Amino acid sequence: MGSPPSEPERRPGEDQVEVTLTRGFWMGKYEVTQGQWKRVIGAFPGELSAGEGDNFPIYNVNFAEAEEFCRKLTENAHRSGELPNDWEFRLPTEAQWEYACRAGTTTATSFGDKLSSKQANFEGEPYNGAEEGPSLKRAAPVGSYPPNAWGLHDMHGNVFEWCRDWYHAKLPGGVDPDLYSANKSAQHNRTGSLSRVRRGGCWADKGWPCRSAFRLRFEPERRADHIGFRIVVVHRTIGGQ
Repeated sequence: MGSPPSEPERRPGEDQVEVTLTRGFWMGKYEVTQGQWKRVIGAFPGELSAGEGDNFPIYNVNFAEAEEFCRKLTENAHRSGELPNDWEFRLPTEAQWEYACRAGTTTATSFGDKLSSKQANFEGEPYNGAEEGPSLKRAAPVGSYPPNAWGLHDMHGNVFEWCRDWYHAKLPGGVDPDLYSANKSAQHNRTGSLSRVRRGGCWADKGWPCRSAFRLRFEPERRADHIGFRIVVVHRTIGGQ
């Protein structure tokens, strides 16, 4: 995980660490959509000011609301028999997210060391001299841009995605890192509060925050028009949860 010192626009907290993932997981091909939210939860928790429609990503959801979606989806899938009882839907760890975003690459993005706004939904300057494309200034329907090599869309841009880890000053290394409960070692904000991790960049950013290694904090009780989430399905023993 992380970025090499030579990567343009890298930020503090991206120093590379070695990670081993010992258990498989599945990740959603798309960010969770507004249509999926309506089917699982019902009413939207926040205003849909950056694009509305069943195929648009859900956004304006805080961390607890994203977790509740995962909990209820798991409950529904267990009840219907579509998901074994020892598996669950949840938010990805930071390590799972970056692994899936990279899709086997070691470059700054899954598309290489440049990122064009023809490849991802972001606003303003493309990354590292890439070709400029349209700037929507809003979210786009999921799947509007090319997928990475593993078939995952919008890992770069569109909306930021919640991860389950508490934000730490350094990336977690080691075997199956999961900082969901590690609030005691998490980095404090200026106000003394703690943040969860968000990943992937968004429609309101330039290209550089959409890099695979870029990580940013956000207080879990907050919501914004550029933050949504993507789900994974995992065996309950992962991370001891």
